[in-house]
Amino acid sequence: MKPAQAFSPSHALNAQAAVPVRSRREWLRMVGGAGLGVAGLAMVPEVRLFAQQVQDFIEGPPVPDVAPEQLSKHVWMVYAKDGFPTAENQGLMASVLFVITQKGVVVLDTGASLQIGQMAIRMIKKVTNKPVIAVFNSHYHGDHWLGNHAFVEAFGKDLPIHALAHTREQIAGHEGNLWRSLMERWTNQATLGTKVFAPNNTVQHGQVFDYGDVQLKLHFYGKAHTPSDLSVEVVQDKLTYVADIAMENRIANMDEGSYVGTFKYYDALQKAAGEQLWVPGHGRGSKTLLDTYGTFMKGIYEPCEQAVKEGVGLDGAKARVLADPRVASRAKTMDGFDSNIGKYTSLAYLEAEKEAF
Repeated sequence: MKPAQAFSPSHALNAQAAVPVRSRREWLRMVGGAGLGVAGLAMVPEVRLFAQQVQDFIEGPPVPDVAPEQLSKHVWMVYAKDGFPTAENQGLMASVLFVITQKGVVVLDTGASLQIGQMAIRMIKKVTNKPVIAVFNSHYHGDHWLGNHAFVEAFGKDLPIHALAHTREQIAGHEGNLWRSLMERWTNQATLGTKVFAPNNTVQHGQVFDYGDVQLKLHFYGKAHTPSDLSVEVVQDKLTYVADIAMENRIANMDEGSYVGTFKYYDALQKAAGEQLWVPGHGRGSKTLLDTYGTFMKGIYEPCEQAVKEGVGLDGAKARVLADPRVASRAKTMDGFDSNIGKYTSLAYLEAEKEAF
């Protein structure tokens, strides 16, 4: 595939017989003859299809290699150090995990783009010559699954891509193309060329996948970061990938989530799995991750809950949250704190009001 700067529109159209090839002069004559400006041009079906083909033809630049790190006997990680998508990091802001089993490689989340997925595949090949035999998508936010494209391209359209039913529905529906567009915008088009490949297999809580020497156990305990967050336990390694229900040093998006649900999820997961190395999609894992991040989240929710009980308004609740030592201790070091704490305090307050009634 040629880089973007070498793109020729005629090449794209020659490759797609559905739209006839026209010279630039012919396009201009057609537009001028119809009395169309730029807005009108966008209404021409031929032009709309042409624009889509152009976008599909262009690919953003390759993502530089990130050496894989071994987390346990069977689990490796391509670590994403940046917390938010930018042009500089090309969208590499969620880690990709892979599990090397007797039967092949199983990937836990695939990254935010075709290019990141391609890089992850290169890194897998540095560690093993076994093929990828399955992918699990933790939830429907695009930084965790848009890399599916690369794995389907490399290992075939029949590659099992597993997800909860709600996650499948969201990716196959509006969320899929929305996240593709958002990632392009946030990275200044670095992820161009990425196509939506939704999960093709529905999984459920409690399922165990046997890959010979390794079993993966699936956990889901209700709404937390989103309505459908899948956690994957690598049983033999006492390691569980929790994706975005907890983060090391990044304030999580709670727009579609629940504070109360998150706390319930943590309690149920810890009871079911026992002591684990908890590995998030953003940041590094630890055995105390759920406790430390849960403490921070309670520092937001509990002052709001108390404020609601006492009839204190939102402004008063925000003041209490910022003064809470569980929150104040993270304020200067947590990625995205200043730009998000107000919003997520408001969400906590609204949820506390709902819970009160």
